[in-house]
Amino acid sequence: MSLGRLRDRLRERLRKARGHKMANIIERINPVLRGWAGYFKLSQSKRPLEELDGWCVTSFVVSSGVNGSGPWWNSGAPHMNQALPKKLWDRLGLVSILDTINRLSCVT
Repeated sequence: MSLGRLRDRLRERLRKARGHKMANIIERINPVLRGWAGYFKLSQSKRPLEELDGWCVTSFVVSSGVNGSGPWWNSGAPHMNQALPKKLWDRLGLVSILDTINRLSCVT
């Protein structure tokens, strides 16, 4: 239920950000991701959060149309993970819910 609400919020923000620069899109969705990371920090299950992180990146790629000709139909394909690895998203500042939760659990 709450994962669905998070996806709905992100879809709404990504839809409004179509055609904007990656940095601006990341700036718009990071507060939402940070807030939900705080909500999910008590969760014991990693799998849904890993899937959610993957969904966020895939949705981000589709909405940004980084190839210049609109959404990529194969944004979830394995070669896309090689072309746009997690390190790139970390460097751009995209918040990973799972990484944030792991960081929060180490602090508390």
